[in-house]
Amino acid sequence: MAGCFMNTYHRVSLEGGLPLTFVRGEGSWLFDGEGRRYLDFTSGIAVNCLGHGWPDLVQAIAGQAARYNHVCNYYQSDVALAFAEKLVAACSGAGMIKVFLGNSGAEANEGACKIARKYSLVKYGPGRHRIVTLRGSFHGRTITTLAATGQDAFHRDFGPFTEGFVHIPGGDLDALDRALDGDATAGLLIEAVQGESGVKPQSREFIAAAARLCAGRDILLMFDEIQCGLGRTGTFLACEAYGVQPDVITLAKGLAGGVPIGAVLAGAKAAEVLQAGDHGSTFGGNPLACAAGLAVLDAVLAPGFMEEIVRKGRRILAALESWKHPRIREIRGRGLMAGIDLNTEAWPLLEAAAARASPGNPGAKDGTPGLLILSAGKNTLRLLPPYTISGEEIGLGLGILREALG
Repeated sequence: MAGCFMNTYHRVSLEGGLPLTFVRGEGSWLFDGEGRRYLDFTSGIAVNCLGHGWPDLVQAIAGQAARYNHVCNYYQSDVALAFAEKLVAACSGAGMIKVFLGNSGAEANEGACKIARKYSLVKYGPGRHRIVTLRGSFHGRTITTLAATGQDAFHRDFGPFTEGFVHIPGGDLDALDRALDGDATAGLLIEAVQGESGVKPQSREFIAAAARLCAGRDILLMFDEIQCGLGRTGTFLACEAYGVQPDVITLAKGLAGGVPIGAVLAGAKAAEVLQAGDHGSTFGGNPLACAAGLAVLDAVLAPGFMEEIVRKGRRILAALESWKHPRIREIRGRGLMAGIDLNTEAWPLLEAAAARASPGNPGAKDGTPGLLILSAGKNTLRLLPPYTISGEEIGLGLGILREALG
């Protein structure tokens, strides 16, 4: 059956070369057709933030499917309105007042770039359209968001790209000052914590300088919160930990707990830029996704929930640092995001951790478990467990990882 897919993914395989294929999930666990169980430290790359089968999420999706699945954006749905209001309120501390709903992170980032370019065009005229991003960033796989992405590995074979994007090193204040040219630049798009390049937080000094320069030169400060937002780092938005007020924020991944969704939020400066006909998305504001999103927000915004994320994240980092393992060069993390730089290749460890699983009885939690982890480039492991993971499961997963390291 795997032969019908295009060859776009490097998939984890079991003995004999068959791709690892799942048939069900439960909490922090996934199960294959042979009864093997796997502790999921990937969350579907930060998507299944509440794990698998979270009861309130299941109920929200099923209940909305019984009501109606979709409406055209000529009209408004009650559930999309409720979700939008709750999401804007959750981001109000960062100054957000309006939202556009789409399908994905790439679409959200394209929307942010359109807002920046129109804002600058209307106010200053042509020629001030450049978007500045950082080396090591990842903003999506469309032609435009690939242009925004500051990693050469993603650019091979797909040019020419949308013009007008410039990449600078994170932390380089001189490069930041030069790139934020008030005569040429419309926006700065950055991740407070880069995910795809190995969980790399930006420094407080760099973010403060970015905010100051953007405000002084009337350049939109835009944060890509697609992987690091929604509580993943221990604050609802990762940028909140830096004490800055962005003009635009993008969210996706975990926002609906596994249902495709994306969002662009704007503060006062940018909230009225897009007008009727400027932007759209057929599935944007889809009622099923919005119902799921409401369930996720209810969980993540519950009192004490994000404090638990911080506590669990500190436990993981403390354990990793205590190992002082010869194969580990550096450990970085924030909340339930961890990056582990190795002095060997990462991919064999992914396969070794998964291959540890042995068959059990269907529906039973027996048999030796495997572990699902992520890579970030050639030599970095990435851990993104679900927020709902238990302390016992954290200990078990870390034990499997240490065994795989040897």
